[in-house]
Amino acid sequence: MKNDAQNTTEPRVSKDCAVLLIHGFTGSPTAMEPWAQALSRQGFDTAVPLLPGHGTKWQDMITNTYSQWIDATEQAFDELARTHKTVFVAGLSMGGALALHLATRRNVAAVSLVNPGLIVDSPLAPYTPWLKHVVRSVAPISNDIAKRGVDEGAYPRTPIAAVAQLHALFAQTRARLELVTAPVQLFRSTVDNVVSDASVRELVGGLTPGTLAEHHQLLHSKHVATLDYDAAQIFQESGRFFSQHSTGEQRQTHRQAGRHV
Repeated sequence: MKNDAQNTTEPRVSKDCAVLLIHGFTGSPTAMEPWAQALSRQGFDTAVPLLPGHGTKWQDMITNTYSQWIDATEQAFDELARTHKTVFVAGLSMGGALALHLATRRNVAAVSLVNPGLIVDSPLAPYTPWLKHVVRSVAPISNDIAKRGVDEGAYPRTPIAAVAQLHALFAQTRARLELVTAPVQLFRSTVDNVVSDASVRELVGGLTPGTLAEHHQLLHSKHVATLDYDAAQIFQESGRFFSQHSTGEQRQTHRQAGRHV
């Protein structure tokens, strides 16, 4: 991908454009609301759904299946599509996997990802369908944020049954990556204690060449970068990216050039 000059022009967005923002595993809309608010100020309508089993207590995740998370994102997308000609999708962590999966089943105009997960970084992950009967929960994977005093609103425990569903979701999403045709923008923190570079390698290797349109490094943030020091960079660059892909012509020609900063 080639380097392009920084575009500082304020995006001009039609009110026919909307963005669906998807939070991460055991998390909540708290991690996405500042992003949604920033995009709203740029002229986008936004929606930040609460995924099933989230936002209550960690025990509520035990009976959830990953298909319920997929269904929730599809329903939220369909609601936006009924009233908007163009719908973009943004995702953080597991929300990134759901955004990619959604892009294989709906007419997504473009996708913006922040530290997306596609691999559960534990050798025990394949055994979680059986381990859940022995160990109910483990310590949380939350608040990986460089900025002090910030809370993403995630659960205090991680249920093993939910990890089994996460592992299955990631496997299905990886298998479908070549079906993604919408341009993809990637934000990647240089320090991430939740999602390793294995997920990035799977993303780059699984997408059809040219689909990954932009790759931005986040030098000052950890995993939950939407609440961290580089949040403003994410908000500005994603707004520009969505604005540039708000027409059919832009979407048809996105493979001709990439951008790596």
